[in-house]
Amino acid sequence: MAKGKFALGALIGAAVGTVVGVLTAPKSGKETRADLKVKAEEAKADALAKAAQAHTKAEEVTSELKVKAEKTADEARAIAEDVKAKAEAKAAELKTTAESYKSRGENAVHGAVDGAKKGFNKK
Repeated sequence: MAKGKFALGALIGAAVGTVVGVLTAPKSGKETRADLKVKAEEAKADALAKAAQAHTKAEEVTSELKVKAEKTADEARAIAEDVKAKAEAKAAELKTTAESYKSRGENAVHGAVDGAKKGFNKK
C-alpha cells in the first residue's frame, strides 16, 4: 500500500509541477491553454494505461485465486470422502464385533439356562 501512496504522490507532484511551470512560463494565454490541453491529454492517456494495467492484473489474480480455490475444494472433498469411507469401515467393524459379542452372550446365557434346567431336573 505504501508503494501505491508513493506513486500517487509522485504523480500528483508531477502534475502540480507541470501546471505551475506552464502557468509561470512567458507564453501567451493561447499557447498556455494549448500546452495545458496537451499535458491533460497525456495525463489522461497515462491514467487510462495504468487503469488497464490494474484491470489486467486484477483479472490475473482473480483467475489464480479461482484455480487455487477449486484445487482446495477438490482436496477438501477428497479428504471428506476418505474420512467417510474410514468411518463407514470402522462402523461395519464395530457392528461385526458387537454382533459377535451378542452371539457369545446369547450362547452363554442359553448354556447357563440349559445347565440350570439340567441341574433342577436331576433333583
